[in-house]
Amino acid sequence: MVPLRSLLLLALTCPPAAALQPVLTSQYDSSRTGATLGETALTPGNVNPQHFGKRFVFHVDGAVFAQPLYFPGVTVPGKGTHHLVFVATEHDSVYAFDAEGLTAEPLWHVSFLKPDAGIHPVIAGECPFITPELGITSTPVIDEKTGTLYVLARTKEHRGLLQDVYVQKLHALALTTGVEKFGGPVEIRASVPGRGAGGEKGVVAFDPLRENPRAALLLANDRVYLSWASSCDIGPYHGWVMAYDTRTLQQLAAFNTSPDAEESGIWMSDTGPAAASDGSVFVVTGNGRFTAGAGGRDWGDSVLKLRLDRGRLAVSDSFTPHDQRELNAHDADLGSGGPVLLPGQHGPHPRLLLAGGKGASLYLIDRDRMGGYQPRVEADAVQTIIFPGGLFGAPAYWNGHVYAIAGRDRLREFTLESGALIPGRAASLPQFSDGGATPAISANTTKDAIVWAVQTRNWREGQVPAVLRAYDALDVRRELYTSEQNAPRDRAGAAVRFTIPTVANGRVYVGARGEVDVYGLLPTP
Repeated sequence: MVPLRSLLLLALTCPPAAALQPVLTSQYDSSRTGATLGETALTPGNVNPQHFGKRFVFHVDGAVFAQPLYFPGVTVPGKGTHHLVFVATEHDSVYAFDAEGLTAEPLWHVSFLKPDAGIHPVIAGECPFITPELGITSTPVIDEKTGTLYVLARTKEHRGLLQDVYVQKLHALALTTGVEKFGGPVEIRASVPGRGAGGEKGVVAFDPLRENPRAALLLANDRVYLSWASSCDIGPYHGWVMAYDTRTLQQLAAFNTSPDAEESGIWMSDTGPAAASDGSVFVVTGNGRFTAGAGGRDWGDSVLKLRLDRGRLAVSDSFTPHDQRELNAHDADLGSGGPVLLPGQHGPHPRLLLAGGKGASLYLIDRDRMGGYQPRVEADAVQTIIFPGGLFGAPAYWNGHVYAIAGRDRLREFTLESGALIPGRAASLPQFSDGGATPAISANTTKDAIVWAVQTRNWREGQVPAVLRAYDALDVRRELYTSEQNAPRDRAGAAVRFTIPTVANGRVYVGARGEVDVYGLLPTP
């Protein structure tokens, strides 16, 4: 099938769009490497306060936790052809803006709220993590083949004589208009046999109020994968993974990480599940009881390799740290971090995975032989790197280098050689917040690489501006730019935690509270 982008370009009058790379998913690809390799405009030579800064702002109706996505050369009916950036908010809105800022108004805007029909936002209450509303938190995903944007949204609905009910729905929107496709949306419902918390009569059902989707959506093999953790650790809750058909929106399978217990949520700090070429899907779970090592079905603090087969998502391999019980007891979720699938390596472990958590350990895991659970520290993983603080989100990979930012720590660089991480340089300053950051890489294949990161607020801290930072990927001690160097011109909006910058076609898009700040090369005087 011809990709939609190629079909759309037949109608374009601007041929250069054919060379532009879309950003279809969180962290740029389903391996979650965090790197975009076709960036030719931004280089370590021109990203500095003299030549680079804030160009414009997109104003939206809620906080932007989801990473903005980008698709070039889209013909919007009645409005011409544009490179689009898609923004989702906690007020249950999706916007399509002209990515170049040619107009400040959205080219289309869809709200999933319909007050006249009794559909309202979910109010966060006293939860300090995402406030004041819980709407769209997960980064959506784009199917390039069909021109569809998949979005997972939460609402509160009044249904007839019933009391208000909490609802989660999977939406499939046309990139060109925002119109619902494939008969969508579909309401999320699922249940599994189990004796776990909140269950009744041997069945544990999905709870749309307590289950919060934070991890990004994943598109793999014509399936959309969704995952859930909790809203503010308010129980009972479970970790869930569900697979949906991209064309019919039919649910194909549902997997619960703690059917006989509770917790073990999949939140991963706004990063996403990863997919390998063989169809395997990797997720990381948080705090919860671990019984799978002794024949049970509960997977607290584990990295899971899932396979969809004959209508069932099943664990085909796993990794659980030797000190899982201690991690669980001290709220040191492994699941605060997301997985990164590394490219093929020489040596005894050619296919590797990175995952780290609040326990301050980054694990290098053989994803063909993940190791299961071994009660000895020396059997934990292929390699374990200890950081000064907890890991929230994921590292990024580029050209034999791995970059990571732990909580209350600096950007650190490692060299990956023959399947082993060799510690390298660390940035001189600054120390990031207690949530650290998920870095993003822009590069022109193997040159001109820049490490980007958003410094956000500390837990329970009041409103502070987000800070966009850029580093030379070959020497992270060299900070190229920060949005506070010329604050009157470049200061970003109020920070939300765990946001990931999007780099596309010479622009950097930073989600904040009520806005997306857009950075790029400044006009030549």
